Amino acid sequence: MKYPQLVPDRVCTTSITVYREDGLNRDGSPKRTEIFEGKCNYSEKVKQRITADKQIITLNAEALFNGDIAPDVDSIEGEVNVLHGVHRIIYASQKCRNPDGTVNYTRLELI
Repeated sequence: MKYPQLVPDRVCTTSITVYREDGLNRDGSPKRTEIFEGKCNYSEKVKQRITADKQIITLNAEALFNGDIAPDVDSIEGEVNVLHGVHRIIYASQKCRNPDGTVNYTRLELI
């Protein structure tokens, strides 16, 4: 059965690069590995969440991707570069699945 795309390619218009940190370089800086480079549906909005430690986290943006951007990992952690050098940190990731278990779209909440 073919399921509808909830985040179709025609609404993904913002260029984005998603990175994951894998250890350290020789100079002590974090080693960054590119997970995804392409287009997404990017929206900036301020939303606050309370963590288990009773701290308030302010989320600044959300990025939606058609399909699974990282099929080899379950949870996506790291950072994102959007448009012309806007740098965000990934707070949470979600892979929204179809009833048959395939990934319909990926959602990243950004700080």
